[in-house]
Amino acid sequence: VPSIAVAYFIFFFRQSASSFPRDLRDAAKMDGLKEWQIFAYIFVPAMRSTYAAAFIIIFMAAWNAYFWPLIVLQENDTKTFTLVIASLASAYQPDFGVILVATVLATLPVIALFFLMQRQFVAGMLGSVK
Repeated sequence: VPSIAVAYFIFFFRQSASSFPRDLRDAAKMDGLKEWQIFAYIFVPAMRSTYAAAFIIIFMAAWNAYFWPLIVLQENDTKTFTLVIASLASAYQPDFGVILVATVLATLPVIALFFLMQRQFVAGMLGSVK
C-alpha cells in the first residue's frame, strides 16, 4: 500500500485525469447525472487503462522488492522469492542451475500479468481516453 503514494503515480494519475475531456463531463451533467455518478460511471471506466498501467508497475516493484523484505522478514518461512534466490546465490558453492530455474520461476507471474494486461498497459502509458 505505501508504494501507491509515490510521487510518480500521483503525477501519472493527475496527468491522466487532466486529459479527461471537459465536454464529456458537461454532457453528463446535461443528461442529469450527479457528480458521483459521473465519477463512477464515466470517469472510472475511462481511466481503466491508467489504473491497469499503475497496477502493473506497482506489482512489479512489490514483486521485485529486495531491501525492505530483507530488513523486515527475519524468519525463513516468510521470505520472499527474491530473498530465497539471493540466499541460494550466497552459498559457498552456488548451484547456478537451481538459481536460474528459481529466477525463471520468479519472473513468470510478472510476465503472465503483463501479457494479460498488455493492451491496458500500453493505452494507460499513452494516456488515451475514449
